[in-house]
Amino acid sequence: MTIRPMMVKDLDRVMAIEKVSFPVPWSREAYLRELYDNALAHYYVALVEEEVVAYAGMWLILDEAHITNVAVHPGYRGRRIGEVLLKVMMEEAKIRGAERMTLEVRVSNIPAQRLYRRLGFHPAGLRKGYYEDNNEDALIMWRRL
Repeated sequence: MTIRPMMVKDLDRVMAIEKVSFPVPWSREAYLRELYDNALAHYYVALVEEEVVAYAGMWLILDEAHITNVAVHPGYRGRRIGEVLLKVMMEEAKIRGAERMTLEVRVSNIPAQRLYRRLGFHPAGLRKGYYEDNNEDALIMWRRL
């Protein structure tokens, strides 16, 4: 497996993973804005045999890193690819001066919460009705880097 920064050429595969991973997927245009226009954004892809199988992104704002999204193709889940991506992002955030990292996760997404806890994230609050597709709450989690 290889981890590298996301490039525009990755977007077809990223969009395919996005559509099977989220009820309200981001648009291609949203990713293009993140890659070209958002100086705070840092996105990475995981490749297996030159095929993008996962991706993750974060915004670096002062001394905080905010994970925007993490997705692994269903055929590659359970292989710790998401964990490796998150570890790479934690290291990158630390190198760039971040002291802590945060994310939101659906309260129903227990597998993701287990992963985040394993990586040292701790619950810190709730965002009521955060997810617009079903008004589900989001658990806010934080970790010191």
